[in-house]
Amino acid sequence: MSDTRRRVKVYTLNEERQWEDRGTGHVCCSEADSLTVTGEADGSLLLESRISPDTAYQKQQDTLIVWSEAENCDLALSFQEKAGCDEIWEKICQVQGKDPSVEITQDPVDESEEERFEDTPESAQLLELPPCEPERLEELAELVTSVLPSPVRRERLALALLSSGYIRKLLQLFRASEEAGDRRGLQQLYQIVRGLLFLNKATLFEVMFSDDCIMDVVGCLEYEPALLQPKSHREFLTQTARFREVIPITDSELRQKIHQTYRVQYIQDIILPTQSVFEDNFLSTLSSFIFFNKVEIVSMLQEDEKFLTEVFAQLTDEATEDSKRRELVNFFKEFCAFSQTLQPQNRDAFFKTLANLGILPALEIVMGMEDVQVKAAATDIFSYLVEFSPSMVREFVMQEPQQADDVSITHTHTHTRVWTSVTTPYVRCGMKSVCCVQDVLLINVVIKQMICDSDPELGGAVQLMGLLRTLIDPENMLAPASKAEKSEFLSFFYKYCMHVLTAPLLANTAEEDPDLSEGAARVNPVCPDNFQTAQLLALILELLTFCVEHHSYHIKSYIMTRDLLRRVLTLMNSRHSFLALCALRFMRRIIGLKDEYYNRYIVKGNLFEPVINALLDNGTRYNLLNSAIIELFEFIRVEDIRSLTAHIVDNFTTALESIEYVQTFKGLKQRYEQEKERQSRGFSRYRRDTRSFEEDEDTWLNEDEEEDEVPDTGLDKCKSDYGKFMESEKVKESQDKENQAKRKFSFCHSAGAANTANGSRPPPSTSSSRAAAPPSGQTARTGLVDYPDDEDEEDEEEDAEEEQAPHKRPRLGS
Repeated sequence: MSDTRRRVKVYTLNEERQWEDRGTGHVCCSEADSLTVTGEADGSLLLESRISPDTAYQKQQDTLIVWSEAENCDLALSFQEKAGCDEIWEKICQVQGKDPSVEITQDPVDESEEERFEDTPESAQLLELPPCEPERLEELAELVTSVLPSPVRRERLALALLSSGYIRKLLQLFRASEEAGDRRGLQQLYQIVRGLLFLNKATLFEVMFSDDCIMDVVGCLEYEPALLQPKSHREFLTQTARFREVIPITDSELRQKIHQTYRVQYIQDIILPTQSVFEDNFLSTLSSFIFFNKVEIVSMLQEDEKFLTEVFAQLTDEATEDSKRRELVNFFKEFCAFSQTLQPQNRDAFFKTLANLGILPALEIVMGMEDVQVKAAATDIFSYLVEFSPSMVREFVMQEPQQADDVSITHTHTHTRVWTSVTTPYVRCGMKSVCCVQDVLLINVVIKQMICDSDPELGGAVQLMGLLRTLIDPENMLAPASKAEKSEFLSFFYKYCMHVLTAPLLANTAEEDPDLSEGAARVNPVCPDNFQTAQLLALILELLTFCVEHHSYHIKSYIMTRDLLRRVLTLMNSRHSFLALCALRFMRRIIGLKDEYYNRYIVKGNLFEPVINALLDNGTRYNLLNSAIIELFEFIRVEDIRSLTAHIVDNFTTALESIEYVQTFKGLKQRYEQEKERQSRGFSRYRRDTRSFEEDEDTWLNEDEEEDEVPDTGLDKCKSDYGKFMESEKVKESQDKENQAKRKFSFCHSAGAANTANGSRPPPSTSSSRAAAPPSGQTARTGLVDYPDDEDEEDEEEDAEEEQAPHKRPRLGS
């Protein structure tokens, strides 16, 4: 059926007293006196309801019909046109034998209560309203208060008020009382108007909230008897609160609906007292009134494509003034907030409309601007979009490189300011602020805004980090229609965006370059003590830890090829405990995977050294850092990770042997010795050739390097823009290979300090005992792998160890 008069939306009231949209279709009344709604999309049956002679049907706002079919089943039909509502209402009244001029067909109570009410002698007097005069206000106030407990009395009082035009007479009396300064009369009017709201009748609300009445209603509610002075709600609504039209709204009905909704929302949220649990149902119709108004506003704006197209055009126009652009962004923020009242089907259509009009490219521009308010509002809009459909956002950002040339030409001017603000903190690290194509990618703009958050508490950065986490979460990439989405998007993210995310981390953990000439700027290998920077690095580490847990292949390649864990563990030196714990948590997640490639990487790099140094630095303090480090080693012991156990026992036993307040390190040594004993008896389960393992690892990493070497001038340019971190790493690695025999790692504290009885530690000095560790790139023979062809080499190493043994013992400083 294509007749728009019969086009309706079907709503049901859920347990939270919120209306849920069940779909849009066309209604008809069958010969069997049943209301049937057929879905316009697929022809499915949305509603079939028999018109019962005893059911109370209520007509609201000219286009709504509401009724209850069971104790907890409230239904509503919202008509597109008033004519269709009137037609169905006449048929309902015809079935029930009612006059179509009434707004409700039955009293919404059981028969026994109605009979008791009709038998009451005072019933006729209750329906008779006193004259609208100042002397009779007290009597009217008592009448309104007395009917609130009874649904029947509330309904009959509402009918009496409407039939005589009593509400407008009351508001005229209010104006006269206010001019005369009759404070007692004004306080009685407050009680009366408040009681009228609690009658919970939509027909009354339509009169009270009309343009010519609503401000007088607000005026009556200013004179609360408990207050010494009246409130100034009308002054706020007329002078302080200003209606700003970013684009002139020509539809007068839409303008009126916006004003009405704002004022009614103000009455509910600000003027009326907080409802108790016993009063929740008193204002349910008021909430429904606001809800349907918002639905109508969003629908009217959404259907006006000319209006939205003009808004987007001005938003993205570089000639638009900053103040105007701020208003446009705030409009969209409010628009998206209104859309949250829509049900899923309508909300999907709403956001698809915005996407088709270009909301994401527009956000890409405004999020890169310097105006703090604009960026904050744009972030809120972006959060609505990500919450609605992460896949839609991912699809957009993956298409951006295909249009990179056009985007960079169009938006270079806008994003140059962002780029400068991002790179400024890292100029000391040799970075250059040269704009490249990838700077205009939406995710990179989001990451840069997170990095450059000016809030000392990084409130905006925390919000953006959560959005990034949602976008890179594989759990919401499992839709059957997009099976390739996970691999494609993660490859895109690690190719174009990961280096932007890790830039602050790499910049603040850069090691000192020994080749720098005298007087040249040197970078502190320890992260700075700035609290805001530490918070930012903690956020980045939290996101990287999430990647370790959920992106097995991509993050593994990234960590190993860039030696990222070594840089992260530099943060164990931070004076901010939360940052040191974030670095430790990152390593703990890696070890928790029990991936032998990761384990091999940790052993080759001797990456336990900064962790054990932090444990010894902590001394006898019993705190979270101490517990977290102990838990890390306990996990290795319980899970029997042999390669790590052998590395720890071989290289750090001397430093840790005196820590006796836990049995973790003794347990590690016992496991190591038990495995050696099993090997000596020929029961070793470690028979794989180490060289074949190394060959597998080199092959795996070489494959990753081949993928990374895909020609991409934009990526190379971006890497150089953030600094020559990778080049310096390659230089450092080549130097490490040449000087492997010369490198020595040592600890800064005596291991005996961990168990000093009085809790004191000797001050650090050059004579403090240190435990030697193998250089990076070399691993000590663990004894867990027994190879027949390595006996000669093992004998030579045992002789060397006997010669070096005295140097491994810790010497307490005098």
